Amino acid sequence: MAAEGSGATADYDYELPPDLIASRPADRRDASRLLSVDRESRQIADRRFQDLPGMIDEGDALVVNDSRVFPARLLGEKPTGARAEVLLVRPLAGFDSEEVELWEAIVRPGGKLKPGRRVDIAEGFAIEVVDSTPDGGRVVQVVGDEPPWALIERHGHVPLPPYIERPDDAADRERYQTVYADPIGSIAAPTAGLHFTRSMLDSIEARGVRLLSVTLHVGVGTFRPVTVERVEDHDLHNETYRLDESTAAALNDVRRGGGRVWAVGTTSCRVLETRCDSSGTFSEGSGTTDLFIHPPHAFRGVDALLTNFHLPRSSLLMLVSAFAGRDLALAAYRRAVAHRYRFYSYGDAMVIS
Repeated sequence: MAAEGSGATADYDYELPPDLIASRPADRRDASRLLSVDRESRQIADRRFQDLPGMIDEGDALVVNDSRVFPARLLGEKPTGARAEVLLVRPLAGFDSEEVELWEAIVRPGGKLKPGRRVDIAEGFAIEVVDSTPDGGRVVQVVGDEPPWALIERHGHVPLPPYIERPDDAADRERYQTVYADPIGSIAAPTAGLHFTRSMLDSIEARGVRLLSVTLHVGVGTFRPVTVERVEDHDLHNETYRLDESTAAALNDVRRGGGRVWAVGTTSCRVLETRCDSSGTFSEGSGTTDLFIHPPHAFRGVDALLTNFHLPRSSLLMLVSAFAGRDLALAAYRRAVAHRYRFYSYGDAMVIS
């Protein structure tokens, strides 16, 4: 096995029995298991997610990604009657715009849905393919007898990841969403936050912890597989983010007071690292980020990371390996497999401090 900081994609692989992939969430959000990883002592311990509040100290900051998942998956038919699928990624004018007729999208079957083709989703609702994009996607137009968002909300499906091999159901509308979700914009949940209940967040705040929000709208870039042989050759698609002035000020105040910054999820982590300079100072900002964090990234804005378990050879596993060290991260994954933790979006969590 290569040394820490290796750039070989094959060095971020592990074996996962398929039956450990969680197809549904735990009965309660906070009922998940929690694997605790201490970077200094290199100790790995089995805990419960309900133990997390006691691990965060007064004066620390807990930073969540408040992006809301929308029902981006549209199932329909071509005029021939053949099935077709459209995954809406983002409006060309942005989520803050009122112009949401034109979208960047991924279509299936891609070879058949060329510009000029149409997919009928429901009575009075269709998707027209307008153009192709350089990365194999499409520009599509929402056509219907109601405003686009109304049609998408009524007829769209929860965009569950493909490794959850079942149709979405009514429960997913609530459980594949954090309790603090606010601005619409994600096609996948920031899953580390799915474990929190409102009462747990209240108890954390009551301990003197700053509960802060950033926004990163999760797009296809976060989940695209790394197919190149060398990690550094992978390009991460840009995603829209925001860190506002009051949050930056609060984070800087925490740092001045000697507190730690806890990132809830890889998406929050990427925002924090994007907006933190070499002196450890945060600044407000919004726009897009294509920051790809992998070993040997030097973290400036994050002191502790809460995350779920990620796919082999994924950019998310590489981020975790950059934070914990690749050898320790993969040792933690091996323990999680051996102790039968539940993996991926609806699975258990890991905290690295």
